[in-house]
Amino acid sequence: MQNPYHEFTKRLTLLINKNPRLITTTLSNIFTMRLIGNKTHGDLAEIAIAEFINQYMYDYRSTHVGKDLYRAKSHEEDITIKNELTEKEFPVSLKAYGKGPLQLSTDKMSGMFTLLSQHGKSISEKKTIEKIYSNQAFSSFHNVNILPLIYDEKTQLCNILVFNSEKARQSTYLIKKEIAGSGRKHPVYKFLDKAGNYICEVRYGGTDANALQRGLWTNTMRASSFFESVTGGWISYSHNEILVSLFSHALVCERDGHQDALSKIKENIESIRRIIK
Repeated sequence: MQNPYHEFTKRLTLLINKNPRLITTTLSNIFTMRLIGNKTHGDLAEIAIAEFINQYMYDYRSTHVGKDLYRAKSHEEDITIKNELTEKEFPVSLKAYGKGPLQLSTDKMSGMFTLLSQHGKSISEKKTIEKIYSNQAFSSFHNVNILPLIYDEKTQLCNILVFNSEKARQSTYLIKKEIAGSGRKHPVYKFLDKAGNYICEVRYGGTDANALQRGLWTNTMRASSFFESVTGGWISYSHNEILVSLFSHALVCERDGHQDALSKIKENIESIRRIIK
């Protein structure tokens, strides 16, 4: 049976292919938020993508989970999406990252690293690799639905890249431990294919490790063959200076002003919806 998240990304790919303007506008607005703050775009991407789904993907409904529910989360999700035809609901984690290193799972209990440590410094036997992948500690490798919004600020190009975990699993030929060094405080286990190409890595996750030093990571540049582009490749985005001005004015006006502005924005969205139907 088709994984509901994979079905969603296929539908999203089709929508973007037919109406590239929709995602170009949305991503441009999201990355414009970096003009306000380096981390602002990440939080606003969550509500932006949820609204994108609600407005333009007619068979889906999305809800922003919100930071206040963080401790109650059963998955690493930022939004939940429901297919209104099948009634299936699934969590999605949004990642707004610059090109390069990408965290796929925080692995807060350090289960992955601990499991790998039990098998020594070099793991190459196919049966052992399969056993590792099948272990509960690696459940997040297969089950976390991550939608990464990747950008290159220097060239103003962006992409939505989805990691193909099944291809990564089938391609893993060697898992080797690398000790601390080269700017790393802690050791990592790197996953490589038969040709020695980088796939992903599991970082140390002890109590003295911060968020950047633990969990499952990959790299959108070094492991590009293990990603599928929802946007059909890299697309150009531009900063929307008017949006920044809108935010600054909205923060110092009253609710009536917000209501008037929202009415105008809804009119614009409705005109876009009529075009794509």
